[in-house]
Amino acid sequence: MKKNLRQLNWKNLAIAGITTLTVISTVGCEGSSNSANQTNSTDNSAPQAQSSPVSQNTETQAVRVGSPAPTFTAVDSNGKSHSLSDFKGKTVVLEWTNHECPFVKKHYDSNNMQALQKEKTGKGVVWLSVISSAPGQQGNVTPQKANELTKSRNANPTAVLIDTDGKVGRLYQARTTPHMYVIDSNGVLQYMGAIDDNPSKNPEDVKTANNYVRAAVDSVLKGEAVKTSTTQPYGCSVKYAS
Repeated sequence: MKKNLRQLNWKNLAIAGITTLTVISTVGCEGSSNSANQTNSTDNSAPQAQSSPVSQNTETQAVRVGSPAPTFTAVDSNGKSHSLSDFKGKTVVLEWTNHECPFVKKHYDSNNMQALQKEKTGKGVVWLSVISSAPGQQGNVTPQKANELTKSRNANPTAVLIDTDGKVGRLYQARTTPHMYVIDSNGVLQYMGAIDDNPSKNPEDVKTANNYVRAAVDSVLKGEAVKTSTTQPYGCSVKYAS
């Protein structure tokens, strides 16, 4: 019986296209949160503020690389409304974030996230950081606090979207912080998953990690296919309202 179960489990993983799956510690993330090592796959799909009104049906639908990115309208930390359609003709990066999550801290304490933001926005990329933590949950902030964090960390996003009700996060099926998405100038999703291939909390590890987001954005800007377009995200779970 145990042998059959093991065979079934591996068969299911093979069907899902998962060659390596490692559950890692999420101590410090407060509450249950899953983190997984990346699985390189070109065509696989992955799971989904002032309130952020969403401009399309929010029923659960698969978010797929190669398909149009879900459209949304959300309010940023300065009270300005942004719609995905506003950025047609531009490459867009979505970054789910939670300043209290140790995996997010890893990328900000090392200046990895800020450097990537600055590098890509300097090339005309729109970078939207999204905070979907609900009131009373880890990472929930006021718009003023969001601006203070941007300034104190020398962050370089185009805007910080306050998604307190989690509508945008659920629309994209964002699971972790960070969870990254790259959308091309035609509004097509070209990458989703982890920022890199090293799911540790150690800031030193960014130096040797393979940065999936940098590679994806560079390919999109060159008009080339993204070699690794879907990976398993790692980090703290997004702190949606129950």
